[in-house]
Amino acid sequence: MMNAKDVIIACDFASAEQTMTFLDKFEGEERKPFLKIGMELYYAEGNAIVREIKRRGHKIFLDLKLHDIPNTVRKAMKVLSALDVDMVNVHAAGTVEMMRAAKEGLTREDGSRPLLIAVTQLTSTSEQTMQEELLINATIGDTIIKYAQNAKAAGLDGVVCSPLESTIVKGACGNEFMTITPGIRFAESAADDQVRITSPARARQLGSDYIVVGRPITAAEDPVAAYRKCVNEFLNINK
Repeated sequence: MMNAKDVIIACDFASAEQTMTFLDKFEGEERKPFLKIGMELYYAEGNAIVREIKRRGHKIFLDLKLHDIPNTVRKAMKVLSALDVDMVNVHAAGTVEMMRAAKEGLTREDGSRPLLIAVTQLTSTSEQTMQEELLINATIGDTIIKYAQNAKAAGLDGVVCSPLESTIVKGACGNEFMTITPGIRFAESAADDQVRITSPARARQLGSDYIVVGRPITAAEDPVAAYRKCVNEFLNINK
């Protein structure tokens, strides 16, 4: 398994061309950014974009949020495991059985596998929305703790949650249980469509193991400088 603590750039681009134009800016950088490939890019370009980014030497978080019956998820994870990605995810709402099936499918014959994490509640979801539209009457904090406990019971490595919930997840599941936190913004950045957000430095203080940063880096005037700033704030180093 990989050592925890890193900044993951969300490559939320529509095409391979846009992605490679962005990655070309990092040529010559000592630190090869860890990258997230989400639904838009993966559905547009397929496995070829994953292989090309791996060829360039980047670690990859393949963010497809699988959520289906256990057998379907098991088979899908077996396919994704062959891509040699470093992290994949499912929706914790899919139940413990589904998450166990995901881990089974992801694990290769030699026992190795990518990190497997579960989404608790999307950072665009407020407690009011969760209760009124999803009919989940528990608080968002209690829901996230239960989903995280289910993920741990299924043998997963951690969960995706808001940095604001990282502390409660660690308290419920232990410090070794990873928290991967989107919803990261610099103090001067716009919130965009995120609700539960905080800064890289604050995410570190709250116990996040990985932070996922999109527009504050990808839409920055100087993405490399923005990435370096984020790394410095989160890892407390100057790279």
